Amino acid sequence: MNLRDLRYVVAVCDQRHFGRAAETCHVSQPALSGQIRKLEDDLGVALFERTNRAVYVTPVGEAIVAQARQVLALADEIVETARAAKDPLSGEFSLGMIQTIGPYLSPLVLSTIREELPDLSLTLMEGQTADLENRMANGELDGAVLATVPDDPRLREIALYDEPFWIALSQGHPLAGRDAIDLGDLRNEELLLLADGHCLRDQVLDACHAATGTTEANTRHTSLETLLALAAAGDGVTLMPALSKLRRDSLGRAIVLRPEASGSAGRTVRLACRKTFPRTELVERLAAIIRAGVPRDLVTVLD
Repeated sequence: MNLRDLRYVVAVCDQRHFGRAAETCHVSQPALSGQIRKLEDDLGVALFERTNRAVYVTPVGEAIVAQARQVLALADEIVETARAAKDPLSGEFSLGMIQTIGPYLSPLVLSTIREELPDLSLTLMEGQTADLENRMANGELDGAVLATVPDDPRLREIALYDEPFWIALSQGHPLAGRDAIDLGDLRNEELLLLADGHCLRDQVLDACHAATGTTEANTRHTSLETLLALAAAGDGVTLMPALSKLRRDSLGRAIVLRPEASGSAGRTVRLACRKTFPRTELVERLAAIIRAGVPRDLVTVLD
């Protein structure tokens, strides 16, 4: 067994197809299939169930693939450790952002990252919290900007800033004339929320439950931008992160944004990475760039 074999196994698991897995590994399909057959013979177990239409991972295969991901992540970190000793601020870095942060934070910091870290090749991806944490833990992502404390014990976090939630409603709403709105005044309102899996949904619902006792909301399988459009049209109200105010112009005067009166509704945004990730200096520099790039009239920067 070698690292090449483990990469083949992980590729087949991810692609659920031997041909596509071979393409991602830049080898021929017979070569990849032969190596996996040999590995299965050596281990004495079947990792995959092959049919004419699909490839399925066996239960023991699932366990071995999970271990293979960890081994490959550690092997990659050995390379990263050596590279970091030469220049920790260069090379590749893959950064995830949750979908309610990425569109608002990335325009504020990307140009600065390019200017201050010219030798860094940055790759961005968006996703939900659980998926980003899993990718980090398995070595598929180097870091991620999250709005919750990582659940995985293999990850660590750096607090970046506290971001309050603002209330979004239509221009014609009875509460639109107020300078600030108490969450208790939303008790009888139609509360618009993102679908399950978005941490923003849970944070907003928790804040409203604490203020009004409500446990229900109108869930939409859509984006935060679409929720704001629905609120502008008078279909309900929603709570939005402060940085999303920077994109308000797309809705013109139809949307009204007001601060939440108590200041208690909000979230802490964090930069997370693996505890074993060797380029600590780079992670700290990215954290500093993000802190410097966010507007301090909208968020509270954490040092």
